[in-house]
Amino acid sequence: MPVAEARQRTDPRRLVRRISVRLRGGRAADLWIGALFLVLAWWLYKDLWADLDRAYLVNGGQDQNMWEWFFDATADAVRNFRDPLVSDLQNHPLGVNMMANTAMLGLGIPLTPVTLLFGPTTTWALVLTGGLAGSAFAWYRLLARRLVRATPAAVLGGALCGFAPPIVSHANAHPNFVVLFVIPPIIERLIRLWQDERPIRDGVVLGLLIAFQIFIGEEPLLFAAVGLMVFGTVYAMNAPDAARAAARPLGTGLLIGAAVSMALVAYPLWVQFFGPQHYSTLEHESGNDLAAFTAYASDSLGGDRAGAAVLSEGTTEENAFFGWPLVILTLFLVAWLRRLAVARAAAITAAVAALLSLGLEIVVDHDDTGLPGPWRLVNDLPLFESILESRFTLVCVPAVAVLLALATDRVLDSARSVPEGREVPVRLIWAAVLTMALLPIAPTPLDVRDRQPVPKFFADGGWRPYVDNGSVVVVPLPNVGDATALHWQSVADLGFPLAEGYFVGPWGPDRIGVYGADYSPTSALLGRVAADGAVPEITEDQRREARANLAHWRADVVVLPEHRHRAELAATLTALLGPGRQVADVQVWDVRHLGGSAAR
Repeated sequence: MPVAEARQRTDPRRLVRRISVRLRGGRAADLWIGALFLVLAWWLYKDLWADLDRAYLVNGGQDQNMWEWFFDATADAVRNFRDPLVSDLQNHPLGVNMMANTAMLGLGIPLTPVTLLFGPTTTWALVLTGGLAGSAFAWYRLLARRLVRATPAAVLGGALCGFAPPIVSHANAHPNFVVLFVIPPIIERLIRLWQDERPIRDGVVLGLLIAFQIFIGEEPLLFAAVGLMVFGTVYAMNAPDAARAAARPLGTGLLIGAAVSMALVAYPLWVQFFGPQHYSTLEHESGNDLAAFTAYASDSLGGDRAGAAVLSEGTTEENAFFGWPLVILTLFLVAWLRRLAVARAAAITAAVAALLSLGLEIVVDHDDTGLPGPWRLVNDLPLFESILESRFTLVCVPAVAVLLALATDRVLDSARSVPEGREVPVRLIWAAVLTMALLPIAPTPLDVRDRQPVPKFFADGGWRPYVDNGSVVVVPLPNVGDATALHWQSVADLGFPLAEGYFVGPWGPDRIGVYGADYSPTSALLGRVAADGAVPEITEDQRREARANLAHWRADVVVLPEHRHRAELAATLTALLGPGRQVADVQVWDVRHLGGSAAR
């Protein structure tokens, strides 16, 4: 090979051009990029996938138990041709309003075969992993089609949308904030309507997509709607002629989309807001600490778990945490790209979302400034009163991704026109800038721990002789602090309903939404014993309350598994119900004569 030809083949400028051209290649490139996102998502959950029988996402609290129960109960309803919108398999006999909870029926129903064949943990892992990868890919495709020409720019934007710190934080426990791959197609249809392509067809598709998203997650849809309204308003103000031209097809498509989606979701939404176990509002008051925007999340390379904990409501609610370098870079990009209408709209959308996320009072590094937050303007509006305001920073993620994608596209485009010999340095400088801004927030694998062993009483079917048609009362009763019994119920193939549980349901005469059941006196009594280990003096009134509660729960059996205060709980139950008996590795009290089958 001639020396000149060898030098040409190894010339870094030619290599960069060759790589760029190859990355622009259509479907083959899409497959590789999708595979890249899938591998990254799997890597975050590799320890979960390594042992689906025992692995549990440790930073998600009791949410894995709850979500697996949602998927399992949905599959059970489909298998037995029951209504999946409600279930009495926990909080028996009142049940759970599945539409008023984040049950994700839009995925739980089609994934029923997976749940029935491989179990709800497989569905849980599949939804989380596929949600991260699918969302990143959907955003990549939108950016590549509608915003940038350079594939690397679209990949960068998609990766940030799919794996930004707020998303990875929710990836510990909240798949409804991870599975966002329907939002980009919704935006794509809105763009088509803006361009007056096929308003009727696009309106129908838009309605179908919105209906699907409602069955996946309503809160992200509300965030998207607010973000798109801000973005669209700002963009229209910068392009008034185009806005006037788009008004008719856009309005037509939106009306058709609303009609189609409402035809599909009207009854489920009626169940959600007016059906059994509906609630009026779910009160949250938790805005972002302003210092959280420049800090690093727990599950990131630059993260400090202890530092992040004091700036958030927990590992699953680290909704800002973009880090100083990315915040500074974003401000620089806003100034650099200010002449682009899309960039201005994205910047203002991110600013509005960030301000709303500060909540009712502005807090800076734990210091309450006394300044009212912009959230006060929307706090009392319908739907907004049930939202955790700090989550509004999720809207900032795609807005920042748009700015990064636009800037990267400009750099790659301008690098082609720079003088000979300076092309590669320009790109390398930009790559170094991106590395400094994004490497500290790059996600790390999520922590798992081993689940505690399932009692043989449940795993081996020892419960069957003690359950006719009534519920099982696991002591202490499952709640937001410990919902392990939901997993045991799944292992027993949902062969019995549970008293109380972990879900969102109504409390009090105003039907305020709370996590868990409206605790009964007996449940509260047993909960106190489980917490402090002190055996109370049981009165005759408490015995009557226990019998009344068992009758309300339609209980067949009370089960006491291993517990650090098992002796004290056993003594309390004996004082309430009389002596129990040891069966396998649990103690049981057969109460069918008190509150179970005999009471119906």
